[in-house]
Amino acid sequence: MTAFAPDWLYLREPADAAARATELLDPLRAHLGTGDEVVIRDLGCGTGSLGRWLAARLPGTQHWILHDHDTELLSHAQASLPGTALDGSPVDVVAEQRDITALRAADLAGTSLVTASALLDLLTGDELTTLATAVVEAGCAALLMLSVTGKVELSPADPLDPALAAAFNAHQRRVAEDGRRLLGPNAVDVAATAFAGLGARVVRADSAWRLGPDQAELQRQWLEGWVGAAVEQLPQLRPVADVYLRRRLEMAAAGELHAVIHHGDLLVLPPSLEAAA
Repeated sequence: MTAFAPDWLYLREPADAAARATELLDPLRAHLGTGDEVVIRDLGCGTGSLGRWLAARLPGTQHWILHDHDTELLSHAQASLPGTALDGSPVDVVAEQRDITALRAADLAGTSLVTASALLDLLTGDELTTLATAVVEAGCAALLMLSVTGKVELSPADPLDPALAAAFNAHQRRVAEDGRRLLGPNAVDVAATAFAGLGARVVRADSAWRLGPDQAELQRQWLEGWVGAAVEQLPQLRPVADVYLRRRLEMAAAGELHAVIHHGDLLVLPPSLEAAA
């Protein structure tokens, strides 16, 4: 799985928080109820930004189990989740280093909710199907947020925007060095189809970053990564992409650039008892 620097994850956290689809929270709260302790597994937790956002928005006692392959990120996350829930109930946190692609239904036994942020697009089709099967067979709900969908809107527009977006999206669907073909912008559609095919109830929502002049540093780092991935995918773009990037960075520094980077969120609820009967 791809490694991410803590500084980047902290920089993007406010944009992530503003983008997350809050309309998914009411049906999630209704499903979880306010009775027994809620056990939440956060897959690929990074620095814990989803836990920091979600724990204080859910009522009741919560036991969070954080999963990541990076021990440094796990340390950041475990130390930073809030200690109380929406209603003041306690929240406790443990961390487990493990390969999240190896999780099966037995591993999720006793879990109320599986969460993930900016993860699905880094999986393969087989890995996502395996995860969906594990979640549904274990009877968990899932809240899967901020998966890229491939749509980017930059204002003012530039004639090179479409070519760079297409190259970036192809890069996100690349065959990685370990031989895995990543889903990239296809991930939300593939996940929704997989979960629905297993009988789960799926609710989709948009969750776009909306970056204005007050987020120039995030714009800069995002632009460098976006253009860099596009050029890695299509090296013949480099001469024009270098000029493009300089122009866009100057606009960002001058407060003249607006960017909307689209993502998708999914709420997955277990098959209804009526449907199973």
